[in-house]
Amino acid sequence: MNIQIDNRQKCIKIDKRRIRRLSARLLKLIGCSPKELSITFVDDPAIRTINREYLGKDKPTNVISFSLLEGEYGNINPDVLGDVVISAETALRDAREGHYCVDEEILFLIIHGVLHLTGYNHENTTRANALKMKRKERELFRLLADAG
Repeated sequence: MNIQIDNRQKCIKIDKRRIRRLSARLLKLIGCSPKELSITFVDDPAIRTINREYLGKDKPTNVISFSLLEGEYGNINPDVLGDVVISAETALRDAREGHYCVDEEILFLIIHGVLHLTGYNHENTTRANALKMKRKERELFRLLADAG
């Protein structure tokens, strides 16, 4: 299992060792332990650009996932799960607004992003599918936050 972590922002300190350990445990919990994963931390302007170019939304967001197992070329390298891009600025802002620590928010965003990579969806889907994703997020967060 290879977990690549790239920090392209200066807003918050990124503990790559902790993130790698929790991400490896997450992948194991969801049955994707042999897969490769890339996690990139960016600032709001960078994620706004990504959001605009790839999703047509001209605003910053907290997390965007790019599955490398979907689409026309999804079978080229089945060992690569995909990329998760997280805005550290938005994560920090959301954590402050929710009155919890930024490390918890980062963990939640990693879980959320990885679930998208494995086929979970909460947008443009049924209420049942959105609730299924939300329950899975909570379950995984409880399991991983204790190990943090």
